[in-house]
Amino acid sequence: MMFRQLIDSTSSTYTYLLAARRGGEALIIDPVKEKLPQYLQLIEQLDVKLVKAIDTHTHADHVTALGDLRDETGCVTLMGEYTKAECVSAQLREGEIVDVDGVKLKALYTPGHTDESFSFVLNPDKPEAVFTGDVLLIRGTGRTDFQAGDPEKSWDSIVNKLFRLPDDTLLYPGHDYKGWTVSSIGEERQYNPRLAGKTREEYVQIMRNLNLPNPKLMDIAVPANLSCGQPRAA
Repeated sequence: MMFRQLIDSTSSTYTYLLAARRGGEALIIDPVKEKLPQYLQLIEQLDVKLVKAIDTHTHADHVTALGDLRDETGCVTLMGEYTKAECVSAQLREGEIVDVDGVKLKALYTPGHTDESFSFVLNPDKPEAVFTGDVLLIRGTGRTDFQAGDPEKSWDSIVNKLFRLPDDTLLYPGHDYKGWTVSSIGEERQYNPRLAGKTREEYVQIMRNLNLPNPKLMDIAVPANLSCGQPRAA
């Protein structure tokens, strides 16, 4: 399998490109609008055809490239079934399998950071990796104080869904701010400071007392992402 992890340094967003083979079909997860030329260059150089582009949730800190990629490549754009972004080609349900040339991702509904967040498990029959968006980060978790976020739902998504994956399942988050690139489910269960040894009540208190400022681009990014990163029709 071909796998590439790319970063937008402005928003610390990770984007993932997966393909079964050179000359085959590919999918991309959480693409950033400003990085469109890089994605198109990589697709050409790897000699793959982008057929699906996925956003794990409606992002508040960057504008998505879903719409631009659909225009440039003809790919199908996907989000979870609870998204309010009516511009996507299709919406994924809990347990649905995205299959691109044999690369399989299982959709998991993991609300908490937002009320429509999904994670995606690679090779669900024998999990190899999980792309968690913003609900579970490396040694951290996604904030729960806007876009209908909920710390109790975050706990349930992480502890009762993601932490039930095998310990050696690699964890690829939607962001990282400290230089981490990959972790594992077992590592996060053992070392994540917000979760390890904590009760649900303790976690909820931690999340309710973060007192973080809103993302700088929130007022721009959220409306833009509800139209797949493109101007709304007049």
